[in-house]
Amino acid sequence: MKFYLAPMEGITTYLYRNAYSRYFGGIDKYFTPFIASPKMNRREQNEILPEHNQSLTVVPQILANRSEEFLKITKKIAEYGYTTVNLNLGCPSGTVTARKRGAGFLSVPDELDRFLYEIYERSPLKISVKTRIGISSVDEWEPILDIYRKYPLEELIIHPRLQKELYKFTPHKEAYLTAAAKLSEIPLCYNGDITSLKGYSELLDTAPRTERVMIGRGILKNPLLAVQLKAAESAEQPTLKKETLKAFHDELFEGYAAQMAGETPTLFKMKDLWTYLSESFAASDRHLKKIRKASGYAEYKAAVNSIFRECELAAHV
Repeated sequence: MKFYLAPMEGITTYLYRNAYSRYFGGIDKYFTPFIASPKMNRREQNEILPEHNQSLTVVPQILANRSEEFLKITKKIAEYGYTTVNLNLGCPSGTVTARKRGAGFLSVPDELDRFLYEIYERSPLKISVKTRIGISSVDEWEPILDIYRKYPLEELIIHPRLQKELYKFTPHKEAYLTAAAKLSEIPLCYNGDITSLKGYSELLDTAPRTERVMIGRGILKNPLLAVQLKAAESAEQPTLKKETLKAFHDELFEGYAAQMAGETPTLFKMKDLWTYLSESFAASDRHLKKIRKASGYAEYKAAVNSIFRECELAAHV
């Protein structure tokens, strides 16, 4: 089984990926937060600089709905030595889909078909795709698959939810099985709600031939999850340790503090992470509120030290 870390905008940055790899590991492939313009800003360039991704297998992700734009981005990415990019057809955010990007591109299948023809015809790099299964009905999925099967997808990462479902409700695992039946020649990866050994086992019960799994929120909530899933068949399950989690947090905090201009943007980054990381702790609500209210480094560090000192790790980690 191969495990991938999903791209989470603003969170799974190169600083996060490197710190994560050092302290936890278990991830076989990392995907960058999406690049949306050929005029890459400094943040986007930092994500793909080879010196920021040493010893990691990284795939840059692109958000585009015009072939010329996509191809300009791939040309720039190729200059950094990458061989594969990932097309984002999965982002369900309203601000993205309203512009027919991300999952919103699935609403215009003829345009999507034409776009895919043009990029696969001319791209200097291999292209994988991360997709939802439609906009508002599972009936949209098979026609979308008929489009994908026309092209030499390097890989198809399937989040089996509709765009309108965002991250709610149970994933439609039968849609993943349909893809496996119709696209036998394309490597598939499952993505969606793998947050525990139980959820992972249920996936393998449903789709036993699964060979690749992408995890996003599950990793952010329990950074040791990928290692635990790889050890699913072993007698002893690895357990998360407070000291390791604290060292990971401190390295990430210091990295952002050194990189960003001022305390406010650094705290914004860390508070965003704590939305998920707090779930590694039992009875952490009171401490999480203090972290969110912190207006400076000293107040933030005191709140973080408090959660590590006073809260036990949750039973599921």
